[in-house]
Amino acid sequence: MSKLESLLNRPRPLVMGILNTTPDSFSDGGRYIHQEDAEKRIKEMLSAGADIIDIGGESTRPGAAEVSLEDELKRVIPLIKVAKALGAIVSVDTSKAEVMSRALEHNVDLINDVRALQEKGALEAVTGSGAYLCLMHMKGQPRTMQQNPQYDDVVAEVQDMLRKRIAECEKHGIDRKKIIVDPGFGFGKSLKHNTELMGRLELLQGLGCPVLVGVSRKTMIGQILDQEIPERLVGSVVAATYAALKGAKILRVHDVKETVQAMKVISAFKN
Repeated sequence: MSKLESLLNRPRPLVMGILNTTPDSFSDGGRYIHQEDAEKRIKEMLSAGADIIDIGGESTRPGAAEVSLEDELKRVIPLIKVAKALGAIVSVDTSKAEVMSRALEHNVDLINDVRALQEKGALEAVTGSGAYLCLMHMKGQPRTMQQNPQYDDVVAEVQDMLRKRIAECEKHGIDRKKIIVDPGFGFGKSLKHNTELMGRLELLQGLGCPVLVGVSRKTMIGQILDQEIPERLVGSVVAATYAALKGAKILRVHDVKETVQAMKVISAFKN
């Protein structure tokens, strides 16, 4: 049994620490573009109790520019090596098949794809790898996804899209037990869509896969609180806690220490 599989079998939610090695990510863009800073951050998150380190080399915030394959590989591969050497469970946040293939050569535990393995070659790159795969719902593309998104029923549409992607993975011989789903908060969704999705989050468990939730510091938190990014910590931790109580298994966050503490408290109460 892999380390990630063992953790997923435990009752408590897992905390995934975000490491963006990008100059333009919405919250921490530019902070970890130098390897020594990124290495320090990995160590900090592990020390704070992160269960998974999620390494990304391309921003997917609304309006973000595309990153070349060469640049993305230069950003993520050295840090995958560092994180693995530190004993971390490592996720790579990418949609590019070549980045997936190279990351898998370094034994990453999870491929976290906002495009749900729909880019050319992505499914083929991960098939047979044995790694876990996270499929996210996104309506549209990052550059334009927040331009007046529309749904008749956001929860039903998210479920339907993810169900279809799970089925496509299974057609390629991927075991459903290796699939994680992410409803994609803020990816082609208004505040109304995001709050409705969070309020009915438990319905996604009907897909039969662990649910990952990433709302840390996002615009939806800022809209609810009327606060800019530096003042969204409390709101982000509360949202993560609510998601955990609604059945989320993995919480993707910037504020690892605070979220780990919150999970310890709710675990104590539940047990």
